[in-house]
Amino acid sequence: MSILEQIRLLSIGWRDVLEIAIVGYAIYRVLLLLHRSRAVPVLIGIVVLLLTYAVAAVLKLTMITYLLTLVYTYGAIALLIIFAPELRIALSVIGHSPMLRFFRHMGETDVADETANAVERLSRSGIGAIVAIEREVPLDEYVRSGSEMQAKVSADLLTTIFTPYSPLHDGAVIIRGDTIVGAGCILPLSQAALLDRSLGTRHRAALGLSEETDALVLVVSEETSAISAAVQGRLWRNLTPAQLRDLLAGLPPRSSAEQPKLEARA
Repeated sequence: MSILEQIRLLSIGWRDVLEIAIVGYAIYRVLLLLHRSRAVPVLIGIVVLLLTYAVAAVLKLTMITYLLTLVYTYGAIALLIIFAPELRIALSVIGHSPMLRFFRHMGETDVADETANAVERLSRSGIGAIVAIEREVPLDEYVRSGSEMQAKVSADLLTTIFTPYSPLHDGAVIIRGDTIVGAGCILPLSQAALLDRSLGTRHRAALGLSEETDALVLVVSEETSAISAAVQGRLWRNLTPAQLRDLLAGLPPRSSAEQPKLEARA
């Protein structure tokens, strides 16, 4: 009996389809979690060791296979230690899944409005600010670099945090869902070569975080009061209030008489 005939004899029910869908989604989430993560080089190293073991077994190199067997024996414990941060992030992803976010009281539209209002106020006042909005990739690592908090998003609170000489004004605010979870946070600086030398540390920090995660990062320039947004390693500059609200709603900035300047990643 050929393989094709064997496949035809298979009886696939709804349970099989459900299991395949669940496993496929789980694999997708794991790959998404590891994307642009420091765990990727470690996984590449593990794959190299596995290939080395396979080649050594085929060539009957007993010493190498014996040593690699010892490595694999104690490797599980080592992996738990190495991937401890990633495991915490994975649990955090489960805790902040879209299904659970459905039960939150404040909708995304309200959060976008409050954030946009705060950014517009700060821009009119000439106060520098940087606000990171978490999406699929958790930002717990960066939250821990500042002051952790649990406060509902509001324009008044965001404006107060960035008031000059306040304890938390020098750093980034991180928003998760409808909650401000961190203030005064330190973000990674981008190493990309920026065309405009007037862009400062806040813009580099916004670009850096957008390069490593899928977060949307808003910046108010203290020198020019211009509003910018970093998304996927690119910086949208000189945003109007309408364009800002489009980005917060997950839409491309609408056209206007003055187009936002796009600073591409080098």
